[in-house]
Amino acid sequence: MSVHDELTSVQRCLDDLHRSIGRLEQQLGSGGLEMRRVRMDADHLRDSLRLLREAANHAAAPNRPDLVTISDTPYDISLWTDSDDEGLGARDRHAP
Repeated sequence: MSVHDELTSVQRCLDDLHRSIGRLEQQLGSGGLEMRRVRMDADHLRDSLRLLREAANHAAAPNRPDLVTISDTPYDISLWTDSDDEGLGARDRHAP
């Protein structure tokens, strides 16, 4: 089974668990410490499954970096007036 299928199966089981807990609450009452604890644990499982599903969706997405568009138009030459040509020295000086 794929991860998506497994997560869907777990979600169905948790839905069944919540329905069963609801029926138990009707029979036993929801005020007892044990019942509140079971309800809270089931809610934590539901939250954990939601986080796991988000992590699985994020992991399945391709990790491509954002593309940056570089223009083909020439740069303004005035940006380079105070710099030397790298490795060639200054324009008005000669290499030794």
